[in-house]
Amino acid sequence: MKSKDEIRHEIWDTLMNEKLARFPFPIKHRIPNFKGAEKAAHFITTLDTYKEAKVIKSSPDSPQLPLRAQILKDGKTLLVPTPRLKAGFIMVKPEWVPTGEERKAASLSHIKNYGKEIPLVEMPRIDMIISGSVAVHRDGRRIGKGEGYADREYAIIRELGNPHVPVVTTVNSVQVVEDDFPIGSYDVTLDWIATEDGLIKTDGKYEKPNGILWDQVTEKEMEEMPVLQEVKQYIARKK
Repeated sequence: MKSKDEIRHEIWDTLMNEKLARFPFPIKHRIPNFKGAEKAAHFITTLDTYKEAKVIKSSPDSPQLPLRAQILKDGKTLLVPTPRLKAGFIMVKPEWVPTGEERKAASLSHIKNYGKEIPLVEMPRIDMIISGSVAVHRDGRRIGKGEGYADREYAIIRELGNPHVPVVTTVNSVQVVEDDFPIGSYDVTLDWIATEDGLIKTDGKYEKPNGILWDQVTEKEMEEMPVLQEVKQYIARKK
């Protein structure tokens, strides 16, 4: 069994060596942008779960930009986490974006000009989640860049009462690996994988977490992510 970090570095190297990586560089230690991101994004939009979704949370990563822009073009509400979850989530409603400016509104450098940071109590029900990935397995296991924010975001929305919803990702086909690697109790698995070649339906054999594993949250994380304290206060008020 390989470690997640071994696989990460293999994928980063493969994308560079095969000239499949795209700006921004360097791609190491980030969710890598890749050639074919637009094609992969299109395949996600063909899913019934996408078509029926009204609110979609997406990763802020570069390879998911085409999909974030399409979400707004399709008249859906977009939710994007702030960097390192310091301020929770930014919401962009399609009616806030002038026609033709969807890609700009979905970019990290401009999203705050079109959307607004929202407190957790104002979070709408999320119907679909788009994750960025460094590597994925056909059975649904996912490897991110190693900081755990995508998993933490999923746990937060579950704590807020959001039901389990489909989780999808877009990657280049070389990022789909056959290697065995460990999965933790906090890891969020994928329901669909989209590459430049098409869609892969995972077998869904892994259960997704039902909330935050508080015993694994450090004091440093509580300080660095005030949103966690906000979640705790929200839970306390509900009791």
